[in-house]
Amino acid sequence: MTRLTVATLNIRGLPLKGTRMAERFGAIASELNTSDIDLICLQEVFAYPHLAHLRRGMPTFPHLAYRRSVAGPAGGLVALSRLPLARTAYARFPQPTRHSKLPTRARFNALHSGLLTTHLADTRLRVLNIHLTANTDGNWSEHNRFRPLQHTQLTALAQAVTADTCSTVVCGDFNISRESTLHPDLHQRSGLRDTFNGECPPTFHPDYLPPGSTPHCIDFILATESIQVDDAALLFTDKHPLSTGPTHLSDHIGLQARLELPAPTN
Repeated sequence: MTRLTVATLNIRGLPLKGTRMAERFGAIASELNTSDIDLICLQEVFAYPHLAHLRRGMPTFPHLAYRRSVAGPAGGLVALSRLPLARTAYARFPQPTRHSKLPTRARFNALHSGLLTTHLADTRLRVLNIHLTANTDGNWSEHNRFRPLQHTQLTALAQAVTADTCSTVVCGDFNISRESTLHPDLHQRSGLRDTFNGECPPTFHPDYLPPGSTPHCIDFILATESIQVDDAALLFTDKHPLSTGPTHLSDHIGLQARLELPAPTN
């Protein structure tokens, strides 16, 4: 294997009611199943019935990676692949400190912030699927109350990347705008680079933001220097016709990157 097409999508697992979840998940699965994607990282798959909807609609993705928890995949993180997978591990990101000024809901959501590491079988390649705690203030300044927690979580991510010398792809919902200075700091410490070269448009649909809010690019596919980027594109940008009318299949826009991997060494 010298080429790999990866994708990422937050499928909006919350709220769990009133969002036509089964129908939306079926439509997402159908589109992915007929794509040329090799491996897809999904966020916010919080319940096993939702995972079952996806798997039924994606028979061409026979390989699955997640860590079990009581209600569903730990952290809502799942990877589905057309290629065989090997080792899988899950780790929760650091949580808010006792003296943090974050709201109660943010503290609860932080419990679902984590990192799923998946190795592709018989390769020196791993894919990290991540979901960080959301900055619901929409303020990316260095004095914002969410910054210490997000900085700590990105530090944990950088440590996970540099702890292994194999080629690495990081996909997921960072919940941190591209405009934040946390991104260049992460790239410097981890050796990761943006497969969209900083040119990805906002990845959250404005329809789901409060009035007057500005959408930002908060989802990313990053890769270590040993991996070359052939092409990068958006997924699920338009509304999809469902039985109850057209709607976006997720509040997020998906990302896709076609990558060229380093040649295997003997």
